[in-house]
Amino acid sequence: MTAFHVPRIRCVGALIGDDRGRLLLVRRGREPGRGLWSVPGGKVEPGESDAEAVVRETREETGLEVVPGRLVGSVLREAPNGVFHIHDYACVVTGGDLRAGDDADDVQWVNLAIFTTLDRDNLLVEQLADTLRGWNVLPR
Repeated sequence: MTAFHVPRIRCVGALIGDDRGRLLLVRRGREPGRGLWSVPGGKVEPGESDAEAVVRETREETGLEVVPGRLVGSVLREAPNGVFHIHDYACVVTGGDLRAGDDADDVQWVNLAIFTTLDRDNLLVEQLADTLRGWNVLPR
């Protein structure tokens, strides 16, 4: 049996809640996941730490400044040329003005009712709802 290596592409995600228990989601403007809602995030650039990548990606996609905290969890997702290895961090907003930018074409704070509707209508990136449910970080 021949073993082969599938490249892992390190990525980060930002789990950002507000004081009302809502979760910040972005609608992807590009593939993968174009038109679907997800948490802010993306690839870690060479020489960049996870924390630096979370701050940069969140600023680029949402206009918000954040401080990343604890690692909430990690997942593997299929990628065009390998596997995305995504590390999601709890983050706190420290500034900025909310606006969609970079590869996000919309950004919204969502409560559980809206999140559930997006999930039911298949408008979330694959496995997002199950992952967040498993980590007990769904919006309220």
